[in-house]
Amino acid sequence: MKVLVSGRRTTISDALKKQAEEKIGALDKFLSGLETAEVHFWEEKVANKNDREVCEVTLQGHGHHVRSKVSAPDGFTAIDLAVDKLERQLRKLKTKLQKRSRMKGAEPIAVPQDLLADPVPDYPIVKNKKFVLTSMEPAQAALQMDLLNHSFYVFKNAETDLTSVLYRREDGEIGLIEAQ
Repeated sequence: MKVLVSGRRTTISDALKKQAEEKIGALDKFLSGLETAEVHFWEEKVANKNDREVCEVTLQGHGHHVRSKVSAPDGFTAIDLAVDKLERQLRKLKTKLQKRSRMKGAEPIAVPQDLLADPVPDYPIVKNKKFVLTSMEPAQAALQMDLLNHSFYVFKNAETDLTSVLYRREDGEIGLIEAQ
């Protein structure tokens, strides 16, 4: 796996670069076929000085993208935390891929020809929920989302009369999706 290490608004020591290349490079033992890894370090200006150094790692290969972003007091701790997080994600992805390949080997269920359309990948639905859409303004929906401590909230937008979804973005801001 090719490991690219870079820094924004910070200098990366040779020791940190070497540790990042070694630890991230060793992750291909969890899932073969990973082609590249991009490791970015930067320092955030935050009040908590214990979590100023940020490490973001993106792994790519065979159509899969696995990403981790962690904060720590220094780059060495940040890379260790990122590797731990990526190991968990890679184990989970490998389990899913193995389960999917075992399912493909299973004996197929007979389905009438008129029901066969484009093949649908196996994404099992583990929970089903029904609720009544409440008509409200986006600001009210954002408050409800925060009160419920959810990362998204579905509602009927009183301003546009459309079904809408508010969601929390990675940068902490709120996004709005409206169905037409």
